[in-house]
Amino acid sequence: MWFANFFVSGSMTMVIPFISLYIDSMGNFSDSYVQTWSGLTFGVTFIAAFIFSPIWGRVGDKYGRKNILIISAFGIGLSVFLMGFATSVWQLFLLRLFMGIVTGFIPMSQAFISTQTPKEVAGKVLGTLQTGSITGALMGPMLGGVLADAFGYTTTFIWVSITIFLSGFLVMFGVKEVKLRLSNDKNDYKSYSSKEVLQHILQRPVLLVVMLLSALVQIAHFSIQPILSLFVEEIHGPVHIAFFAGMAFSAAGLGNLLMARSWGKLGDRIGYIKILITLLFVAGIVYLPGAFVTNIWQLIILRFLLGVSIGGIVPLRIAYIRQEAPLSMQGEVLGYNTSLRFLGNIIGPALGGLIAAAWGFSAVFFITSMLLILSGFIMLIAWYKYEYSPKHSHSLSSR
Repeated sequence: MWFANFFVSGSMTMVIPFISLYIDSMGNFSDSYVQTWSGLTFGVTFIAAFIFSPIWGRVGDKYGRKNILIISAFGIGLSVFLMGFATSVWQLFLLRLFMGIVTGFIPMSQAFISTQTPKEVAGKVLGTLQTGSITGALMGPMLGGVLADAFGYTTTFIWVSITIFLSGFLVMFGVKEVKLRLSNDKNDYKSYSSKEVLQHILQRPVLLVVMLLSALVQIAHFSIQPILSLFVEEIHGPVHIAFFAGMAFSAAGLGNLLMARSWGKLGDRIGYIKILITLLFVAGIVYLPGAFVTNIWQLIILRFLLGVSIGGIVPLRIAYIRQEAPLSMQGEVLGYNTSLRFLGNIIGPALGGLIAAAWGFSAVFFITSMLLILSGFIMLIAWYKYEYSPKHSHSLSSR
């Protein structure tokens, strides 16, 4: 599953750097037309994924997650393959829409591994799995740019689709879904309606806050994405702009890669929510100095530290969901969690662009920092009120 995640994540990020260039090559279009349709074709995948993630999660709970992983891999592979032969912007848009409908491979693989893993080591295992998708996402954009320059867009799309098909075959022949009895809790093995799943989430305030934070953290993380290249150009100048912008992007991924497993392991030992609260505050504090950087290396160091702090947030959230949701509804619960993440992916870049246009680059860093610190406070209050305080008062009264 690590290798399958590596291939899917790397392949899907390979095409991101040149989508706008690919659209531009389809006709004699104005700059505003290319920019508008680049945004629409990029965003439609997230919008479709936002709608369909819980549906795939529910189907996975009912019919087996391995089957959904195979469908997702072959669906993404087919859409990417056909993108190489698109002759109009509409065709590319519809193929990106279809890609969004079947995009759920990485979150579904997290749900799959989660249900094959005892609660006590879920953080470490999910953190390890996440390093596969992070490594792929780090290498994908660089490799995609090199392939597009060397062989052209069509050939690149074909090679990318082959690696995604390879992921599907890896899951089909290399992975066995075992119905493990990981607990004696009868709730883990009964069937739940969608209404019961939503009630389960709403009746657990800490679980609800953890899931809502999925959107807030993604908004914060993605707010800087569309303007990072422009910001790098402002502080460094136009010399080797693509290279240094790539370094700034990759620095966060590198920090994430190095620490994801360790944060998950620490969460297994100390408690997922405690580490999650700490990381939200640290990420908020690390984001703030970005408003004052004067050279590229300061920005790269801060991006690396941001990656280190944000690296544990995804596996810790999923490990906590693994702990709080019965096994037979986990796919659907993680589907809602994924939907909220995709919602953040949609809102974040748009919000960052609007803030930068209105108040400048520094304002994006200030507002993003405040958003992460606010998330930390919300998580702290929910944890103290609904988990720490009841347990503490109960232990005192039992004496």
